[in-house]
Amino acid sequence: MIKVGDTLPNGSLSEFIAVETAGCSIGPNSVNVSDLVKGKKIAVFGLPGAFTPTCSAKHVPGYVANYDALKAKGVDEIWCVSVNDAFVMGAWAKDQHTDGKVRMLGDGSGTWTKALGLEFDLTSKGMGVRMQRFSMLVVDGVVKTLNLEGPGKFEVSNAETMLTQA
Repeated sequence: MIKVGDTLPNGSLSEFIAVETAGCSIGPNSVNVSDLVKGKKIAVFGLPGAFTPTCSAKHVPGYVANYDALKAKGVDEIWCVSVNDAFVMGAWAKDQHTDGKVRMLGDGSGTWTKALGLEFDLTSKGMGVRMQRFSMLVVDGVVKTLNLEGPGKFEVSNAETMLTQA
């Protein structure tokens, strides 16, 4: 499992782009983790799934609400990562009003999640393999803090905790 001091594993995540910009076409776009983290301070939080109760009511809204405070602490980007496809993450981004604040990145097959060692098997509940709930502060690709939640918990991966660590 990833730990403080480790470099993030390389991988590809997907992001739904609603408005075409230079280098980003409308629809799902693949992004390379190693390229995105170079020279940046990034607050990353991962969660079991889009549109799920705690994730939608508390986790994402907390980071959206604390966007300005995290930026004031030098955070360049905030990422929400989940084992969902780019279409689902894009719809959830619209629902959660994350545009311009939180990048909603999908790990559709869970490949990057497994590389982090943060997979969580919910097959018995009909949800397949998901991502554990966590947050981490990453500086130039290196994990500076890691806050891993226990099963069913939401105590240490919230935006308020990240604010004390940024």
